[in-house]
Amino acid sequence: MDSGAIAGSSSSRSPPLPYSSSSYAPLPYNNDGDEATSSGRSSSARWRVLVAAGVVVVLLVVATGFAGVRMEREAAAAGMSVMERGRARKAAGVSEKTSGVRLGTADAGADHDGFPWSNAMLQWQRTGFHFQPHKNWMNGTIIYFKKKTKLLFSWDPTSMLLTWIDDEPNGGAYAGPVYYKGWYHLFYQYNPEGAVWGNIAWGHAVSRDLLRWHHLPLAMVPDQWYDINGVWTGSATVLLPNNDGGDNIVILYTGSTNESMQVQCLAVPSDPDNDPLLIKWRKYEGNPVMYPPAGVDPKDFRDPTTAWFDPSDRTWRLVIGSKDDTDHAGIAMVYKTRDFVNYDLVTTMLHRVAGTGMWECVDLYPVSATGGIDMSDAISSISNDHNEKKKKKKNVVVLKASMDDDRHDYYAVGHYDAAANTWTPVDPDKDVGIIGGLRYDWGKLYASKTFYDPAKRRRVLWGWVGETDSQRADKAKGWASLQSIPRTVVLDGKSENQLTQWPVEEVETLRVNSTDLSGITVDPGSVIPLVLNHRATQLDIIAEFHLTYNSSASAAMIINDDDDDDYSCSAVINRGALGPFGLLVLADKQRHERTAVYFYVVVSKNNNNKNKKVHFCHDESRSSRADDILKQVVGASVAVFDHHEEEEEEQEATNDDHRRRHHLTLSLRVIVDHSIVESFAQGGRAVVTSRVYPTEAIYAAAGLFLFNNATAATVTAKTLIVHHMMMDSSASYQHQDQGFFQD
Repeated sequence: MDSGAIAGSSSSRSPPLPYSSSSYAPLPYNNDGDEATSSGRSSSARWRVLVAAGVVVVLLVVATGFAGVRMEREAAAAGMSVMERGRARKAAGVSEKTSGVRLGTADAGADHDGFPWSNAMLQWQRTGFHFQPHKNWMNGTIIYFKKKTKLLFSWDPTSMLLTWIDDEPNGGAYAGPVYYKGWYHLFYQYNPEGAVWGNIAWGHAVSRDLLRWHHLPLAMVPDQWYDINGVWTGSATVLLPNNDGGDNIVILYTGSTNESMQVQCLAVPSDPDNDPLLIKWRKYEGNPVMYPPAGVDPKDFRDPTTAWFDPSDRTWRLVIGSKDDTDHAGIAMVYKTRDFVNYDLVTTMLHRVAGTGMWECVDLYPVSATGGIDMSDAISSISNDHNEKKKKKKNVVVLKASMDDDRHDYYAVGHYDAAANTWTPVDPDKDVGIIGGLRYDWGKLYASKTFYDPAKRRRVLWGWVGETDSQRADKAKGWASLQSIPRTVVLDGKSENQLTQWPVEEVETLRVNSTDLSGITVDPGSVIPLVLNHRATQLDIIAEFHLTYNSSASAAMIINDDDDDDYSCSAVINRGALGPFGLLVLADKQRHERTAVYFYVVVSKNNNNKNKKVHFCHDESRSSRADDILKQVVGASVAVFDHHEEEEEEQEATNDDHRRRHHLTLSLRVIVDHSIVESFAQGGRAVVTSRVYPTEAIYAAAGLFLFNNATAATVTAKTLIVHHMMMDSSASYQHQDQGFFQD
């Protein structure tokens, strides 16, 4: 994910660097000083820039391998302190479907004929309300713009020069919650020539509500020596100009050079005053602006974050991910800049975790239990607070990394020390990427990125959801990959060391028809078909399950803690006293095809029924008859702090013995949109995403079932409301006289 740069018109600027191996000036870590200064750029090309808000764009290189869901458990059993991931890597930027990965029983990248998909089957797979371009391969995430609250720069768009006019920039300058002329912007990696990875350019779309999108012309294409092999992942930062045209922005992106070296580049809008949708962009003539530092593989230096302002030294800082081959450690490096042209590498490493491999798409952001926080605001607030107790409470910062080794997104909650340039996890046993650590999503989601939305004072997460079918099928249907539903992210107020995720509130505006099925009770071993007054292919399901069992059932379920940990979401056909139970989505009438979304409850030994572990899982193993797709059982345990468990005594009818009846309540939300299923358990404490490709359970033949495969517990759907979701209204770009700007 290489960085892109702005092509300026000022004759005083240095011309683009001629390519040669010697033109890459290393940026070594300097043990004798606070920072290492980057070279190879004109010292006269300086901007005085203040960034008003964190704005994020993430455009990612395609994933490599699909890791088995039991990799972590097996590594833990072997006593490993960090996750053992495969060391054999694809060439940078190579699709997971051309890297020898086997999906199901067929090599997805080979000449295997595969399943005989019909056009109707393939057309059905396209989603109705998730973001995806009209055709071809994509990958990306969101960018958000907000308006200035005071003037900090004078801006000359012809020369691309910014002049500092305010002497006291601070976090308070980021208060105005408005869009850039009313639009959210989404940039994404895109192959304009086909449904497979390659020819990576930047697609561009805009929306008023994060759901209904207008597709615009390509924002950037690989046309310079420094990005000829791909305009990869990047991030944007908002500038505060001195004119009436609103905000201006800069973008840093990773470029893959003509020798496949990863460099960071700069780009800006060509004419922001007269181009309200930011359709035209230009790359900086002095690109690249950052090169791989000494000790870093030239192909392991990518994905710059949005910059944030540090008032202590009046610089803007950003993070880039990489890898230390010494101990296969994932690392996060911080760069600082005053003008977004010249950068210094901060000597101290922000964070590293041995054994985790290359860190892609690193994200660093503050969180709270009550709403979103802008990173620059958080740093300013912390630095101005002299109460250490309050300062520590404010300083709750998430560090996330996308692991190149196993293609999952791991995060941890910790504290960021701006002065020392270090991030430390609250719980070292849950550090980024280690065994027992945390993931955003326990299914198919990668290369995610968050952004702060000041209009609604929230932090929103987007993730790339790739395909798990064959490359042959992708070519046949003409598209591949999509974006997850945008999710609001907050700190879990119960645990205070993990996050909760929930679909943004705008998703509820897509509900057009609802069926209330609350109150249904399912006996052990039963399956109940649910009659809907609409199709079951686009759904938003809200459920609350009430599990009832007695002491004898609990005794039957008592197991050793080690056995409990070993469960790890086995298939839904494996029955226990207290599970599995839940929903079968995208199921045909005979349930030949079905995707199970379920809970499984177990009780630990010698805890008098008090210590339960709740597993939340997706079983994709019978989601399709096709044999050339990846079908897994995925999931994780989910914390149940507020389960409202109740106990009551009941008299046996046949004798005088007493036994206790127990009740456990668990909540679930499931979003179904054709070939994607996203589930949120216990208010979003655990999230699982699946890509599924049914061949029979499609169109009107798709159904929904409630099931209870427990042997000794009844389940009541205390709440079960099924909302039908309408199709999206994505449209292609129209000119102003066609009404595009009036909606």
